[in-house]
Amino acid sequence: MRPSDGESGRARIGATNSGWAKVAAPNFAAPNICHVRQSRCTPRAGRAKLLIRTQRDQRLVKGRGAMPSAYIRRRQLAVELRKIRDERDLTVDGLARLIHQSPSKITRLENGQMRPDLHDILNMLETLDITGRQHDKVFQLAREAAEKGWWDRYGMSMGPRQKLAADLEHSAETIRSYDQTAMPGVLQSPEFITALIELDRCQGKIDYDPARMADARANRQRELLRPDGPSYEAVLDECVIHRLAVPPEAMATQLRRLTTAVSAEGRITVRILPHDARIEGGFLPKSSFHIYTFADPTDPAVVVVDGVTTDLVLTQRKEVARYTGMYDRLREAALSPGDSIAFLDRVADRLTEQAGSET
Repeated sequence: MRPSDGESGRARIGATNSGWAKVAAPNFAAPNICHVRQSRCTPRAGRAKLLIRTQRDQRLVKGRGAMPSAYIRRRQLAVELRKIRDERDLTVDGLARLIHQSPSKITRLENGQMRPDLHDILNMLETLDITGRQHDKVFQLAREAAEKGWWDRYGMSMGPRQKLAADLEHSAETIRSYDQTAMPGVLQSPEFITALIELDRCQGKIDYDPARMADARANRQRELLRPDGPSYEAVLDECVIHRLAVPPEAMATQLRRLTTAVSAEGRITVRILPHDARIEGGFLPKSSFHIYTFADPTDPAVVVVDGVTTDLVLTQRKEVARYTGMYDRLREAALSPGDSIAFLDRVADRLTEQAGSET
């Protein structure tokens, strides 16, 4: 993994106790949610229990689908932490000595590369005398950045790319993808996943556990289909169907999986981009990409661009707008949803006949 490029909006995938503590005062307008206040009486252990309870109660009130993306919050927290350090004219080493943490840990936090420890963040805010709205903003970001989703129990066994996708999908309101080299990961059939794993083995050692990866992908599909799940639209390049070297029966099963998902759920749309389609208005895309938008207006839209060895994450408005415009052009050139389903059915039937003739 490479550090994020700071405020450019790009990233790549791959204590001491000062005597201050936090106690909660109830918010009567929203039962079970606690607001943070300063005090000198609550020990660190009690503070930890309070934070955990506050997070749990917040989820109960907001609802499961409203959980913000921990990945996005880590990036937003990183910006705020760098801002605080710069305002106090501190180097990374200077801040590390002041709060009794390692410089490498400060760097990872400021690059959004690690889940924050809430005790460490509180210690930093107290040591640097951060109060008022700035304190509340940073603490809220840290609390949400520290949240864990179902994907975290897999560790890295599901693969780092899929782990990021699961995080963004869970919190997204809309997902749009252009799939130039693979089938939409969130709509893959078990047979197709097995065939992909075998293809991946041909390229060398894999960095995930196949069974755990497949199980996590099935979990992503269940999440997509939950009642409060996001809307999902994919533009699938026809070349994927013909060029990906999986067995014909596995591809036929996958195509029927797509048509079944689209027919059963109105929030899911798949459009086929024919290999001879003319794409007006600009250059052609150089790789697959995915666009995520979120219900919270403070959350930026996110574009994840596929690479051979790592993915590029973009949040800058101009870059996101460029990919959104490209997606709109691809969508315009693709078949309608109805024609796309008919196309997939025809190809699936032909592949099934081909598989039968080969046996």
